[in-house]
Amino acid sequence: MDRRRRIDQRNKVQVFVAVFVLLLFSSLVLAACGGSATGTAAAVQSLTPAGYEEMFGAGQTHMLIDVRTPEEFASGHIEGSVNIPVESLADRLNEVPRDLPLVVYCRTGNRSATAARILVDAGYAPVYDLGGLQSWVAAGYPIIQ
Repeated sequence: MDRRRRIDQRNKVQVFVAVFVLLLFSSLVLAACGGSATGTAAAVQSLTPAGYEEMFGAGQTHMLIDVRTPEEFASGHIEGSVNIPVESLADRLNEVPRDLPLVVYCRTGNRSATAARILVDAGYAPVYDLGGLQSWVAAGYPIIQ
């Protein structure tokens, strides 16, 4: 019986050490990649059109940024949005307030993800990714031209 307890105890220690090493390795990998457990991925929050309406539809102050081209913006956009194309966002951060929640969107969701990362990397928070205007329209929400 005593031998079995020592084996069980040794197995517990080995499992503990393995988990510790795995967590340490994961932390080192994240640090090397420029992220952290609470880094960019955690700072950008995805929003559905309904979630946006629930969170910001009641008049909560925020900045809604359409990161498409000016031509795409002119063809139709969400009311109240400001057009700052993703290609020029990093150069136009002086136009983005630091004291408001930020919501970004594009046509399909690709450029908005890039824009959200740019904003988070520049120290903005909270940042919400609304995704694409296509989802907004498909959910029955209006756009203006």
